[in-house]
Amino acid sequence: MIDLLTHADSINRLLARYGVKFGIYKNGVFKEQLFPFDPIPRIITPDEFEELERGLKQRVDALNLFLGDLYGKKQILKDGVIPDAFIFSSPGYLKQCEGIRPPGGIYSHISGIDLVQGKDKTWYILEDNLRVPSGASYPMIARNLCRRATPDVFRRHKIRDNRNYADLLRETMDYANTGGVNVILTPGRYNAAYFEHSYLAEKSGAVLAMNSDLEVRGDFLYYKDFHGRAKKVGAVYRRISDDYLDPMTFREESLIGVPHIMDVYRKGNVAILNAPGNGIADDKGIYYFVPKMITYYLNEEPILKNAPTYLPFYDEDLEYVLKNFNRLVIKDVAEAGGYGVVFGSALTSEKAEQFKEMLKRERRRFIAQEVIDFLDIDIMEGDEMVPRKADLRAFVLSGKETKVWASGLTRFSRVADSFIVNSSQGGGFKDTWVLSR
Repeated sequence: MIDLLTHADSINRLLARYGVKFGIYKNGVFKEQLFPFDPIPRIITPDEFEELERGLKQRVDALNLFLGDLYGKKQILKDGVIPDAFIFSSPGYLKQCEGIRPPGGIYSHISGIDLVQGKDKTWYILEDNLRVPSGASYPMIARNLCRRATPDVFRRHKIRDNRNYADLLRETMDYANTGGVNVILTPGRYNAAYFEHSYLAEKSGAVLAMNSDLEVRGDFLYYKDFHGRAKKVGAVYRRISDDYLDPMTFREESLIGVPHIMDVYRKGNVAILNAPGNGIADDKGIYYFVPKMITYYLNEEPILKNAPTYLPFYDEDLEYVLKNFNRLVIKDVAEAGGYGVVFGSALTSEKAEQFKEMLKRERRRFIAQEVIDFLDIDIMEGDEMVPRKADLRAFVLSGKETKVWASGLTRFSRVADSFIVNSSQGGGFKDTWVLSR
């Protein structure tokens, strides 16, 4: 482990040299910043990973069944498990996706599930990301650089290899593919995760394309190569949000989408990974109902726990939140990246009262959660080892089978006692070692 610490600066220099950065828009200006890498790995034991693997597969399978049901027969609504009003008031529900059954029947092909581990070692699910979850490339390339810098460390320890992510991604795309090339659709150079788009395309053997490289002709989608030759596309791993995917179906002002791609998708002639309309399943309000989905669709008890969550949408939950406001964290269901998160204890009395009034007016907009005291993990700050809060984004890939990548993105806060670990909020990342027996 000491070897890794001595190479930390050189590894970060190489990450910067290779363009392993995170881009953000702030005040209308695009800025790139380094995603700082910490050399001390998060270590997950074989027993821990086996439990995580079972729980994550169960959760993603239930979410896929929910999406198929919701955009189909809607039996879960008819049976009163989730209120209709809660679904149809969500910006994540897209009526344009009604009745569409994706090729292979999978909606969330690449799921990024965010977890934290409490000090009692219990794992809690914080969020389900089923639209365009990013982050797998960072531990991939960091592990590669660490292996090159300190090969003996990886010979001495039983660490599961994480270089198979590209193979898992290719298998997932191939399973959904309707006949043709695999494409990773990027908005372009100024997207926050452009590095990842290009890296995954290179490693998986998919074509990296912008919207100008793709064209709908008749009932099919084609990729135009450098020589102007058209190749039929069978699967598109899109790294563009639903709103901008097809200006003929969603936002007409989109300049980064592919006109009429939804027509081809609706006819079953191209697969889109992840499926449009998935935003309803990673709505922070719908998160509350996922344990109920597991019981409803799988007839099983949830293996992994949600953080204790309250919906002001319900009268009794609103009453509880108002009474216990100072010890809860409130989240805006439409926000992401660590934005829209308010700790009740951090507000002045006046601000707290104003927020409570907003909660009463906009009950569908927020959820409230108990604050989980994350397990602190060590990071290097200069020459000193200090404890910091960290989460884990686990990647679950669904195709012929549902598989959990034996790795993951561990993000940590660089501010003492802060619970906000997102890269867009200045956090760093570290490798996640899943040990083998």
